[in-house]
Amino acid sequence: MTSAASAASTLQDHAAFWSMGEIRAGGIVDAACDALVAGLDSPALRMLAACTRSEADYEVPELLPRALGELGLTFHPLASEAGREAAARAVAARLVAGELPPRELASRIHELFGHTLPLAKRLAELDDEYDLLEYGDRTAEEVDAEVTAEAHRLAAHPRVRTAPGDASG
Repeated sequence: MTSAASAASTLQDHAAFWSMGEIRAGGIVDAACDALVAGLDSPALRMLAACTRSEADYEVPELLPRALGELGLTFHPLASEAGREAAARAVAARLVAGELPPRELASRIHELFGHTLPLAKRLAELDDEYDLLEYGDRTAEEVDAEVTAEAHRLAAHPRVRTAPGDASG
């Protein structure tokens, strides 16, 4: 993945987390700065990156959808099902990238969505299985393997729908 493509994916993932209330607006500003450094560019992205921490909470709701649109990325409305799915895929991608162990992924998904997100329901169930290992016939390694397979399934779906082109303006 190129640096610009990686920055686009990170910005898209941060947007999904922000729309769920999982990260603060300052995290979006940081991701916008990183995207500019990586070579992405658009008028709204520049304005977003220029926000101070005190401005972020007020400016991100207006600028983030515009910046994503200018870059050909997707903005998911606050607390939407599509946004929740995008966030689940982003968390799963962290395991695939080696940034998160299987048990932590299952726990994080369970904490974020409970058993209510059909796309990630199996991961929440697997988190329950970790808690019952001493009473069952499965090993932690077997559950880890299933969590890892689920993470790969979720992460295989593209999180950035279009390759950002030269959206400078």
